[in-house]
Amino acid sequence: MTPSNLSPADRQRLDALHERLRAASTRNVGYPTNQAFDYTELFRFLEFSINNVGDPFHSTNYRLNTMEFEREVLADFARFTQAPADEWWGYVTSGGTEGNMYGLYVAREIYPEGICYFSEDTHYSVAKVLRLQHTRNIMIKSQPDGQMDYADLRETLRIHRDVPPIIFANIGTTMKGAVDDLAKIREIMEDLAIGNAYIHADAALSGMILPFVDQPQPWNFAHGADSISISGHKMLGSPVPCGVVLARKANVDRIARSIEYIGALDTTIAGSRSAFSPLLLWYRLRTLREAGLRDMVHKCLENAEYAVQQLRSHGIEAWRHPNSITVVFPKPPPAMMERWIIAPRKNIGHLIVMQHVSRATIDAFVSDFAASLKSSP
Repeated sequence: MTPSNLSPADRQRLDALHERLRAASTRNVGYPTNQAFDYTELFRFLEFSINNVGDPFHSTNYRLNTMEFEREVLADFARFTQAPADEWWGYVTSGGTEGNMYGLYVAREIYPEGICYFSEDTHYSVAKVLRLQHTRNIMIKSQPDGQMDYADLRETLRIHRDVPPIIFANIGTTMKGAVDDLAKIREIMEDLAIGNAYIHADAALSGMILPFVDQPQPWNFAHGADSISISGHKMLGSPVPCGVVLARKANVDRIARSIEYIGALDTTIAGSRSAFSPLLLWYRLRTLREAGLRDMVHKCLENAEYAVQQLRSHGIEAWRHPNSITVVFPKPPPAMMERWIIAPRKNIGHLIVMQHVSRATIDAFVSDFAASLKSSP
């Protein structure tokens, strides 16, 4: 290893940054990023300039890649999402936004004149993606619990029956953890005799929860999704943002392009893609295995219910959806927001009970919340 030429002052800055991040990570309770992981065994691969350029299912001229591992990760996610055997395609993305962009890109290529429908509880990045892609879109009202308002969707679809709909479904909304019912959405379109349609499912967080519960809401390919985006740095945990997008292969084949320079098909959003992220996901999936994933999910769900009960015992109105680790409550006072890393929106806040959010952390959070309410004017 080459000795570092950092000055003492620069080294001190790095040490201070490490200490700040270490301290902050224990109080990160409002954002869905699991802090409980150890990838030390993979550090040796950082000495190579690895790059998964092009389609993960085709060879490439750039042989410093991890596409073999990427394909294994994708096969696991295809199983989790009940993707049709031998009829799916996907790749490891930079995160949920890229996965959503890819799903919407495929949808728009198939239905260039289509209208995208998404609820007002949809993640803020989706409106940006639709602007970038110049896709016509209509925002649908949300129900108080965060689900899409199906009556509003039905009426809006009825008015625009002559245009193919592109439905952007939330499988766990950002603030409330609500799951849009894919079966109900498909039923609405069947009632209106709408044959040409596309459903993309944003399952950033819940896509790694619902496969491991006994009674999941309808959410995956078996329930009508045409593409699904899932984050890797959320439930699984990763030091860098990453994710997976899966889509029906027949749709992807319609937009593939062959590029001579890289000797591969250009089927992804990015040209050069991280080859380290697939290793992280592969390692996490292989070390936890399915039994470990199920155990992790159930412990988080149990702790989420514990958080609801503890908050309620202090007079704080808290609730969560079935199969959700997102605990919703009234927006905390400013002092609480300064002490803890919490994501607010309008008049609510939430606690996302990831693996690193222990019951001791929940107890400390609830105690501080209750105390801040007593001391606030």
